[in-house]
Amino acid sequence: MTDAPTSPATPPTVHRVEAKNRYEVRVGDEIAGFAAYRDRDEQRVLYHTEIKDAFSGRGLSSVLVTQALTDIRESGKQVVPVCPLVAAYLKKHEEFSDIARPVTPETLQWLDRVLNS
Repeated sequence: MTDAPTSPATPPTVHRVEAKNRYEVRVGDEIAGFAAYRDRDEQRVLYHTEIKDAFSGRGLSSVLVTQALTDIRESGKQVVPVCPLVAAYLKKHEEFSDIARPVTPETLQWLDRVLNS
């Protein structure tokens, strides 16, 4: 098993990449993972989060979700956590409860249409 080509001491950075509808967490020059979203009016629907195997166990999903939620708040939006990882994070971090909105069947139908069109 080989380690990722970047140093574990390299601090991760998170950026919103609007062209790809996702937040990316990077370690050095490498994309370590992402959280995919779609915007629906004032809501940002986070529907999938993924961390590459080479970067697992470093707490990057928490860094990614924390920064994504902070950006969502600063953007004046609300978050709808379709992604189970984001939903679990929100249950443990009440400091984001003010921007959290429930996942509804209507939201899921909308997301399905958007992703499959």
